[in-house]
Amino acid sequence: MNMTVSLRTPGALLHHGEAAALSARAEYGAFGMLPNHADVAIALAPSVLSLREADGSERVFGIDEGLLVKRGDQVSIAVRRAVEGRDLHNLQAIVRARFIEVDEHERTARAALSRLEADMVRGFGKLKETR
Repeated sequence: MNMTVSLRTPGALLHHGEAAALSARAEYGAFGMLPNHADVAIALAPSVLSLREADGSERVFGIDEGLLVKRGDQVSIAVRRAVEGRDLHNLQAIVRARFIEVDEHERTARAALSRLEADMVRGFGKLKETR
């Protein structure tokens, strides 16, 4: 008996397939799940999501915060960001590169938004002065 696992980010379906077991980290700590696990919804913390496939092979994903919902034999996982690695060492390098790169883009975007907001406030101030 297996469960069908779907791992999604806002922009992509990263994985859809059968798994004999999975493990990850929730806000309260690490957990494991087998196909006969009770139905549950779990808030995920940034961590490694490990899937053991029916043939015994393992797939590892670096995930950001998200939500896991298990209903029957279906497991749906939605996270902000995720990447797959060949193994834990490889995954660590990929997560560092991609997540840090995204964080830098987010900081740049936040700085640009702050400048835009400040310009708008100054513009409203000047508009108010001319009245």
